[in-house]
Amino acid sequence: MNGKVLLEISGSRVRITLFHPGKFNAMSRQMWRELRTAFEGIQRRGDINCVLIRGESGDFCAGGDISEYSDFRFEEASLREFHEQEVWGALQAMLDCDVPIVAQIEGNCMGAGLEIASCCDIRIAAHTARFGVPTGKLGFPVAPREAALLIHALGDMTAREMVLSATVLDAGAMQQRGFLSQVVPEAQIRAAALERIRCISLLGPHAARQNKASFRALAPVISMHAAIKLASTAYGYAPSAEHREGIAAFIEKRPAQFVI
Repeated sequence: MNGKVLLEISGSRVRITLFHPGKFNAMSRQMWRELRTAFEGIQRRGDINCVLIRGESGDFCAGGDISEYSDFRFEEASLREFHEQEVWGALQAMLDCDVPIVAQIEGNCMGAGLEIASCCDIRIAAHTARFGVPTGKLGFPVAPREAALLIHALGDMTAREMVLSATVLDAGAMQQRGFLSQVVPEAQIRAAALERIRCISLLGPHAARQNKASFRALAPVISMHAAIKLASTAYGYAPSAEHREGIAAFIEKRPAQFVI
């Protein structure tokens, strides 16, 4: 199963669920495309005033679906298309959405999951949630525009710590560092997210859309133009031995052996 992005509309509210059973809701290529379609559709509608995004069965999203990686990651053109079109296309659709987005985060929020959460306006997590960017263990760097997104959402220090040392942080630490709006006991996460959605739904929807447009315009520019320029040469590592070893080690469930 390639996983799905489920979309449910109830009145003026939308619930999006990342659904990939057995893989902690890891994002497949199909799911990235579906996520983009979902948010582009929401943006075109005028009758939606709030979006909740969550993961199925106790996890938000554990990253990318690594079982697919050998099909495309070792060739530069297909790797660039994956990150610049599929992944960034979905993340940009979230960033461009004028409707407030609330993330309900449980369990694993790693890699791709952290990037998706970074595109949300309000992030509420269960106290047991875990956050990280383990791409270094897989032998590949974070794509340029995704790195810019993480720096903007996490702050420079936390982004460097997560990316360069594969540090995993708990919800309490992420709230202290300003990434999370609220941390609640695991049993209360659904109620807390629904209450936040309810509060948003009582406010003026047109004011919310204008506020989001203002936030985008006024947000600090985190080298996004430089990231776009860097993307033209950023995927030359595709056929490298380090990249192949990192992916193979994960699939074979063994420690990677990287050689300088």
